[in-house]
Amino acid sequence: MREKVKRFLNDFEKAFKNLKIAVEESVDDLDIDGSIKRFELCYELSWKLIKEYLADKGIVSHNNPKDTFKNAFANNLIDNEEPWLKMIEDRNCLVHTYTFEESRNIFERIKGSYVVSFNYLLETIKHGSEEDE
Repeated sequence: MREKVKRFLNDFEKAFKNLKIAVEESVDDLDIDGSIKRFELCYELSWKLIKEYLADKGIVSHNNPKDTFKNAFANNLIDNEEPWLKMIEDRNCLVHTYTFEESRNIFERIKGSYVVSFNYLLETIKHGSEEDE
């Protein structure tokens, strides 16, 4: 595995651990807002990690999250494409058309679905990188 992929994997793993803690311990609006920011970081790192991991395997990916997530699904890095495509919408909503109410709905998706999706990706890539060694 190239050093660049290792860095993305390491950064994603740390960001994901922080997201899990934040989601589990969120009790007020400030905590929830912090969890949402941690989600945004995991989202950005996840698609860049996927892109680099696939490139390391000789699979060329496009420079956008949607195509990268579709490629990840086609190559068994993620088990369900739908939450990942919904993540794109949610991330764009948070950045471009933020509303308090919608941010709380997104937090519930982060807590209920996206953490599971990120965990699956992390375990799949870690397992794949162990097999390569």
